[in-house]
Amino acid sequence: MSDPAIEVSNLCKNYGPVQAVDRISFTVQPGELVGFLGPNGAGKSTTMRILTTIMPASSGIAKVFGLDVMDYSMEVRRKLGFLPESVPIYPEMRVEEYLQYRAKLKEVDRSKRNSRIEYCLEKCRIREVRRRLIGTLSKGYRQRVGLADALIADPPLLILDEPTAGLDPVQIRETLHTIRELAGSHTVLLSTHILPEVEASCDRVIIINRGTLHWDGKLSELSGTMPSLELELRGPSEEIVHTLGQIPGVVKVTSDAGSSDVNTYNLEITSHLDVENGLVKRVVEKGWGLRKLNHRKQGLEQLYMSVVLRQGPKQPTG
Repeated sequence: MSDPAIEVSNLCKNYGPVQAVDRISFTVQPGELVGFLGPNGAGKSTTMRILTTIMPASSGIAKVFGLDVMDYSMEVRRKLGFLPESVPIYPEMRVEEYLQYRAKLKEVDRSKRNSRIEYCLEKCRIREVRRRLIGTLSKGYRQRVGLADALIADPPLLILDEPTAGLDPVQIRETLHTIRELAGSHTVLLSTHILPEVEASCDRVIIINRGTLHWDGKLSELSGTMPSLELELRGPSEEIVHTLGQIPGVVKVTSDAGSSDVNTYNLEITSHLDVENGLVKRVVEKGWGLRKLNHRKQGLEQLYMSVVLRQGPKQPTG
């Protein structure tokens, strides 16, 4: 059996008294395209820098294709392409010249160098600017030059930190299409803040917050999680939350209650049929004004909100 493309076990990183990464563990198998999500300061970029050998971990294990990133850093670098959020490229060089330079640094075979450059120019849609100075390019084009750099040595693993930052909607769609095409022949770990991008391109997501892992699963699993109801009600918020929580079939009630007497309430439920009759009866009895009732299945945005922004419980890890 082949080694995982990425294997992280009890990984920790401290910056003085601040623990940026706190005992996270996950694996990514060869050919997977995995979304790596979390808010600013969650520990995503720190984890990526450890995996790419840019910085050491404080403790724990990180391996790339079975190679420890600390003990075999040069071998690990030959197996991955990294696109950081801020692409460190030379503005005074022309695009094609820069890719030639990077291909030499990455020890691309001389006989294959030109064909790899042509492939990357085409794949990243930067052929039309190949002779332009990088410093004259828009941020979106510079981002795509960085992606071409990550691809130039044809590495089996790509680690992409915000690859669509600065791109317009058409460029985002094209870049995501390119990334989806790369999956299978490459393993891709993709970090982004834009959840629809992940839903459009990834089969699996890992969500971390405050350095800890909160979710690791396939997006297809979300359709099998608890359905929910979204209600907009007029009435006393504390009493509404308490009362709705007593209805058979209601697992959890959350609210955005503020100073207004009309607020939105989200109910995680076992099934719509079990809950609705009792819900409507209770609302009528209490005389609360029902303004809206929506049925929803759990989506990535709801999952993200529940496990990160609302500090939901961490997913058990076996």
